[in-house]
Amino acid sequence: MKFFTRSSAVESRDPVDTIPPLRHLIPLALQHVIVAYSGMVTLPLVIGLGIGLSPAQITTLVTANVFVSGLATLLQTLGLFNVGVRLPIVMGSTFTGIAPAIIVGTTAGLPAVFGATIVVGLLTWLVAPWFAKLTRYFPPIVTGTTIAIIGFSLVPKAATLIAGSSTAAEHGGAKRLLLALGTIVLVVVLERVARPAIGRFAILIALIAGTAVAWPLGLTDFSATASAPIFDVVRPFSFGTPTFVLAAILPMLVVQVVNMVESTGDTLATGVVVGREVGSPDIARALRADGVGTALAGMFSSFTFVTFGGNVGLVSITRVMSRYVVAAAGAILVVIGLMPKLGAVVASLPGPVLGGIAVVMFGTVGAIGIKFMMAADFSQPRNHLIVAIAFGFGLMPVGNPDFYAQLPGPFQTVLSSGIAAGGIAAFLLNLLLNGVPRDQVDSATEKTTATVEPADDSAAAHPTSREVL
Repeated sequence: MKFFTRSSAVESRDPVDTIPPLRHLIPLALQHVIVAYSGMVTLPLVIGLGIGLSPAQITTLVTANVFVSGLATLLQTLGLFNVGVRLPIVMGSTFTGIAPAIIVGTTAGLPAVFGATIVVGLLTWLVAPWFAKLTRYFPPIVTGTTIAIIGFSLVPKAATLIAGSSTAAEHGGAKRLLLALGTIVLVVVLERVARPAIGRFAILIALIAGTAVAWPLGLTDFSATASAPIFDVVRPFSFGTPTFVLAAILPMLVVQVVNMVESTGDTLATGVVVGREVGSPDIARALRADGVGTALAGMFSSFTFVTFGGNVGLVSITRVMSRYVVAAAGAILVVIGLMPKLGAVVASLPGPVLGGIAVVMFGTVGAIGIKFMMAADFSQPRNHLIVAIAFGFGLMPVGNPDFYAQLPGPFQTVLSSGIAAGGIAAFLLNLLLNGVPRDQVDSATEKTTATVEPADDSAAAHPTSREVL
């Protein structure tokens, strides 16, 4: 049985608005859930441990984060009025907010963290149209560089998953490294030899096969699933009534500006992947969804929200561009949020396997950024300089996380995020070296449009990617 959108969407064969049959929809959606889930679990876990919460309280944070991630993803993909860009984008909490959340939570308590989260979410919703108009100041050299930094700066997180805890005896052991390598090789082999109808499930197949191999090697641990309840309701204001403290709101505002820049980059990257030109109105709808999702996060004991770059890479690799696949992933996340036992199973997948998949995902996002920046004129040495310095600022905090530890709080928050530091550097250097003359804006628009066209060529090479069976 097949499910279809409106007849006009079917006639246009638009891959974004096509709804796959249920037998394909669920497995494709599960790939997105598995790719994003580790980040959704890790962030509240790190914040909870940093503040010193009990295991039960940390479980509440984790469950709430997964639940609201599902709601925000549904809002972003399906849209509601002028909220949501209606592209295949997964939403989740951002690692940029970890340090401020721990600092504020330790000094003023979690109600202050969630109060600040609600405020910055509402402000994001309000300023989205004005912020979106600033996209003329983000030509391909800026957005492409920022997207590339987003992808490549996340690769060390994949290395952490592969190697395991630094205190563990098997840290970086041969078994872990070989398992991750085998997972990557399997993805490559499936891409090379499998039919497109099977190749689009490459990530899910690699995860299942990798977990099966990890089991006899002693690299899986599903013991936590036994104690997890089957069903539980996510309640608003679980940690008490939110409080609104200026000292908590200001650092969260800084984080949210960084998030808006990152979401803009990811939305533009998604547009390139699916072959749609993304303009200011689209960016505004995406940012409104960020704002509403962040406000909901504050109500349900979660943290600031942003688009998930790793899932942009998954869309590019699988060539499945349907937003309804990602919407189904959002629905699954909502269910997992209501069923902690299911969440515990996903969270127990072996780190080396997840890390191997993450290498592919994050690297793909970086490659999309490179493709995007190539629309710029690299015969001009100044563009080389912009990329070189921006990558330097973007990767320094990745190699040395304490590099800015001696700076005042707000500066430390911004610069310690490689994505923020690199993106800001690219933005300022472009203004300094290129300016924003009218002819540059028109040229950048034409070149950006040109970068969208190869997406159709890719789909033509794999006909089933534009016609989900």
